[in-house]
Amino acid sequence: MPSDADAIISIYERHAKAYDRLRRRSLLERTWLDAFAELLPAGGSVLDLGCGMGEPIARYLIERDYAVTGIDSSADLIALCRDRFPEQTWLVADMRALSLHRAFDGVIAWDSFFHLTADHQRRMFAVFRDHAAPHAALVFTSGPARGEAIGEFQGEALYHASLDPAEYRALLDAHGFRLVRHLAEDKACGGHTVWLAQRM
Repeated sequence: MPSDADAIISIYERHAKAYDRLRRRSLLERTWLDAFAELLPAGGSVLDLGCGMGEPIARYLIERDYAVTGIDSSADLIALCRDRFPEQTWLVADMRALSLHRAFDGVIAWDSFFHLTADHQRRMFAVFRDHAAPHAALVFTSGPARGEAIGEFQGEALYHASLDPAEYRALLDAHGFRLVRHLAEDKACGGHTVWLAQRM
């Protein structure tokens, strides 16, 4: 039997239409996305890890003239991205093994990175680094404290994990990022715990 963590990819693939229907488009994340965008050059490139169906976050970036490359493990969600934003680049891929051999001005992993196990999260910092140009912005969401949590989506167990905040800080530093801003359980952002950093 696969673990709850191993089932994440298949859950989003099976329930892509439901996720598209239920995902709010109100952009509660705007304050953090604005701060992320302030660190990007005009017309810069952004790698969106776990882009889903491209709304609302990729749409926010596209409407501000950033070139988006979206990565998601769900072929059905990527198909929706391609239909909605055909001028951008959309790839079916597992972020844990990503190697695009190019660097971006910004990297975002919003409500995606936290579905990975603790060990895979640690390894992702090399992926962030390898796809970040000098001075690139990085934003991701995590849990507020070390541990695992099981949510629910369409009646299925939805895995989440988090490292200790001190370990995230250490990993950012070790991979060449300086922390710009961090807030745990931001009430203005639906309780998200957010990390904004910049490549040194």
